Amino acid sequence: MPIRPVVLSGPSGSGKSTLLKKLFKDHPDTFGFSISHTTRKPREGEKQGVDYHFVTNEEFDELVREAKFIEHAKFGGNCYGTTIKAVDDVTQRGTVCILDIDMQGVKSVKNTDLDPYFIFISPPSHDVLRERLTNRGTETPESLQKRLDHSFAEMEYSKEPGSYDLVIVNDELDRAYAELKEFVTSNVLN
Repeated sequence: MPIRPVVLSGPSGSGKSTLLKKLFKDHPDTFGFSISHTTRKPREGEKQGVDYHFVTNEEFDELVREAKFIEHAKFGGNCYGTTIKAVDDVTQRGTVCILDIDMQGVKSVKNTDLDPYFIFISPPSHDVLRERLTNRGTETPESLQKRLDHSFAEMEYSKEPGSYDLVIVNDELDRAYAELKEFVTSNVLN
């Protein structure tokens, strides 16, 4: 029986990355991360083929035309996508593939035969999310508002019946991680 992947979704600032780092640290040989393609420029410290596959718009469009993506979306003026190969690369190693994708990606993956577990990481409130993103100091007022609007839509979608197998409110990191770890241990690693 194939290993079911895990889709982790949630707004920027919800704590997804922190929770994933803890999960990978506790289970270093169990999980693998699908490396997405993006048309955005690398941020400081990001490496090609490790953090993302950084490609041109033309290369991305070619992958779309060739139907190489399980899901792809445009956000903040840049394209992001997960290829079939990225997931296969992880599962061929006998590890559980983790996909970190947004709401558009979740909806796309639901229309495939991938059959993953869907987990949503939510901030405790809109105000807390706004504070977290503002404190990062990486957003202009315009980009912050766009990100918040998108995040609020994701949070609303997470409340729809059947949208996710588990919704974790990340109001306290250790509790949120315990909930994630319990779900993964009981379902994914079982």
